Amino acid sequence: MISAQGLGRTFGRREIFSGIDFSVPGGESLCLLGPSGCGKSTLLHILAGLDRGYAGRLEIAAGTRSSYVLQDYGLFPWKTVAENVGLPLALRGEKTAEIRLRVSGMLTDLGLDGLERRYPAKLSGGQKQRVAIGRALITDPDLLLLDEPFSSLDAITREHLQNLLPELRSRRRFSMILATHSIEEAVFLGRKILVLGATPTRVRTSFDNPECGPKEYREREEFFRLSQAVRAALRDVAPAFAEAE
Repeated sequence: MISAQGLGRTFGRREIFSGIDFSVPGGESLCLLGPSGCGKSTLLHILAGLDRGYAGRLEIAAGTRSSYVLQDYGLFPWKTVAENVGLPLALRGEKTAEIRLRVSGMLTDLGLDGLERRYPAKLSGGQKQRVAIGRALITDPDLLLLDEPFSSLDAITREHLQNLLPELRSRRRFSMILATHSIEEAVFLGRKILVLGATPTRVRTSFDNPECGPKEYREREEFFRLSQAVRAALRDVAPAFAEAE
């Protein structure tokens, strides 16, 4: 679905990253792991088509539909849960009855039944993030981009939403690229993990992770072994970050 070769981005004289190579087959997941400021968000902006000032080669399969989930939810405070989730369909001119039907199904998938008429101010952080994910998925995208979506959530809510993503991917069949600074999150969700160093950023190493996704994976020896290997790789390129994480 996606192939990147030699991607680079500079702002003025400041080089953010260069020489970034990776590929994401259809239906797979990729996690970008690295410290704050290493260019993860910039890379997602490029993949989303929001930043065209990059160097290198980026190929995305023709007709690929993508959606983007931001760190700060991006919900409209004057719209209800149902209105926020259904907004992309309304902007597309879908009929009201069809929007209601699809929003209802999405809210059921996300465990948000009964909250249709609530406004964002009355939601918990986890509920807001599920609404943001629902709005991104309502158009049935082929590719979901997520920029540290769970970084501000408590540990229990974060784990619950981490468990939700593989379930949604299984039902809705989308590819996923997630930027994170959590080693355990990357190992749980990423079929492939790219380890990025501090700026100017390069891909320091990568890991294949075919067992990712099932809830029970967290209890398996393979999960702990890979987490240790990823931490060791980060310690080599960003010691302070690896220890703090």
